[in-house]
Amino acid sequence: MPGDPSTIDEYLSALSADKRAALQALRELIHAAAPEASECISYKMPAFKLNGMMVGFAAHANHCALYAWNATTIAGFAGELSDFDINKGTIRFTPEKPLPAALVRRLVEAKVAKNAERVKAKRSASA
Repeated sequence: MPGDPSTIDEYLSALSADKRAALQALRELIHAAAPEASECISYKMPAFKLNGMMVGFAAHANHCALYAWNATTIAGFAGELSDFDINKGTIRFTPEKPLPAALVRRLVEAKVAKNAERVKAKRSASA
């Protein structure tokens, strides 16, 4: 990708049509699952944050990926992700075989809950 994108729209505009469509659909699923989350660019890729970094996504040469930046979150869904290539906090998929919408929703909801717990624990520790 030429240059560093400053918005998700800018990132998506540089992709092939199939990857752009797949990642736009993923973006919409993330918004639906966590409408209060804000969009950003992190590590030169689209991301969402809510009480800290939540999830990110990117296009690569041979696949797309959803990043939960947390291996335990991904591990909790390992059975449902058996048809996908997973590694630590990463789920790889292709535009032809996107992640199921219900699974994306549950993953995002799990990250929202995990981030909220972390914030609550920090507040309790500092009180």
